[in-house]
Amino acid sequence: MIIAGEASGDLHGAKLAQSIKNRCKDIFLFGVGGKAMKTEGVWRIVDTNSLSVMGITEVLAKLPTINRAMATVKKALKKSRPDLLILIDFPDFNFHVAAVAKKLNIPVLYYIGPQIWAWRQNRVKKIKRLVDHMAVILPFEAPFYRKHHVPVTFVGHPLLDRIPPMPSRAPSARRLKEPIIGLLPGSREKEVSTLLPVMLEAARIFNRCHPAARFLVSCSDSIDENLVTDAVSQYVSTLEIEITKGPVVEVFKQSQLLVAASGTVTLEAALYGVPTVIVYKVSPLSYRLGKRLIKVKHIGIVNLIAQRELMPELIQDDASPQNIAETITAMINDPERLSLLEEELFHVRDLLGGAGASDRVARIALSLI
Repeated sequence: MIIAGEASGDLHGAKLAQSIKNRCKDIFLFGVGGKAMKTEGVWRIVDTNSLSVMGITEVLAKLPTINRAMATVKKALKKSRPDLLILIDFPDFNFHVAAVAKKLNIPVLYYIGPQIWAWRQNRVKKIKRLVDHMAVILPFEAPFYRKHHVPVTFVGHPLLDRIPPMPSRAPSARRLKEPIIGLLPGSREKEVSTLLPVMLEAARIFNRCHPAARFLVSCSDSIDENLVTDAVSQYVSTLEIEITKGPVVEVFKQSQLLVAASGTVTLEAALYGVPTVIVYKVSPLSYRLGKRLIKVKHIGIVNLIAQRELMPELIQDDASPQNIAETITAMINDPERLSLLEEELFHVRDLLGGAGASDRVARIALSLI
């Protein structure tokens, strides 16, 4: 059984499913996933899209759906008694499933573990009790788990399996007379409904100084396209703006600069060498609660890896249209700063280990069976 509760986890789960089947043809995979895992032959008992949500108060609104999914998963776990349970991120859901598996003596492999090094570090005790092996994707995670005597392997980041190494090119390759700005509002509907209007208003302000600028709005496969088109429709008369559906790589290739919701996509942008401004907003209550618990200086994964702020972070009240517009204006108007940042982003890959994360996790998975 494999459980991936979010869009990015679905992609990593699909690649892992492929790697496992390459090593063991006679295997049945089932669980929680999205389109990508389904395509790789994982029989879905719950669709990932029905579960994806961010923020403490936002979870409450989706609680009935989440509880139904949990009941379905627990029932399947007890009935099928799989030889292995693989959990991919999504900790608040997956911890409950891991507890059931433990009672049934089903081994548990956790791939892409929760960011307990950032907040709620006491959860490492729960992981030590419920999880047989951690497969972690960030270099600083393995020492954390070893310190707490949890079996762990640093497998490298799965994005490196999908993004081929790129030669460090001349930063001027994307320099145009007028800029192209990519807007990436996220892969959850709540994120998009919160962040996209702010991004579009920032684009309108930026457009005053750069009237020929173009804007590319990314619409994730996990998002209802109408949510994006309705927001964008209010700006098409004043901005040169285009919606890009599906893989975000085309936005990366065309954009000089991105404004992106905090998440895996910002690391993906770094691996393509695209300077990015990270923005994020949650409900005021979620923010106040989270701020008390967070133990790290940055929320952007690239900045955490680099241990300094390569990508500007505008969070909560700082993520206003005016602040976003001023930040991207300052960056676009400083080509030397952009060039230096592009080169620094290319070096982030060196800190993430080599490609082959999915194959390494597949080996661990089969060794636990």
